[in-house]
Amino acid sequence: MTDNAYALPDLDYDYGALEPHISGTIMQLHHGTHHKAYVNGANTAIDQLADSRDKAIFTTLRMLEKDLAFHLGGHVNHTVFWKNLSPDGGDRPEGDLAAHIDEQFGSFDAFQAQFEAASIQVQGSGWGVLGYHPFGKRLLIIQFYDHQVNLPPGVVPLLLCDVWEHAYYLDYRAARPDYVKAFWNIVNWGDVARRYESALKGLILP
Repeated sequence: MTDNAYALPDLDYDYGALEPHISGTIMQLHHGTHHKAYVNGANTAIDQLADSRDKAIFTTLRMLEKDLAFHLGGHVNHTVFWKNLSPDGGDRPEGDLAAHIDEQFGSFDAFQAQFEAASIQVQGSGWGVLGYHPFGKRLLIIQFYDHQVNLPPGVVPLLLCDVWEHAYYLDYRAARPDYVKAFWNIVNWGDVARRYESALKGLILP
């Protein structure tokens, strides 16, 4: 195993703390099984790439690069996602982030409607994402397919809504729209604002 292996982060709250919006059962499976699998997958891909370099055999390089992107995307997205959530979340953003949302989207309600639609309409598995794009100094709502496909280069994720079925199916079955609406009750806008302020400075928070 490589010395700088990725590790599963601890949560800032108990598995059951987000109920009734997300059950403790889902949180335990989501964090302890699914996220852990992405961490293990990223570390395995890095080790296999190192082995390929040592042996100067690159016949599986294309597959390993895809594995690394997929699993590392899953690890990074979930790490942000957990921080984006809080049992004390909800309400609306304040300060500069709120002002920028109003400027870019017309109002918070308009932003919320577009973000919900983007999350609900992800085809298959993926994420609804609010990101900051430093090239245009803009906030963008985008969709990730799987964990990283459809990501415009340079976008810094600020707020992520996981719409892989493992994130909601035990609680909401096929009713993804109900899950996305419940998501707003546990959004940690303080964390989103910190990510926004860091992105303005060219920094990315883990």
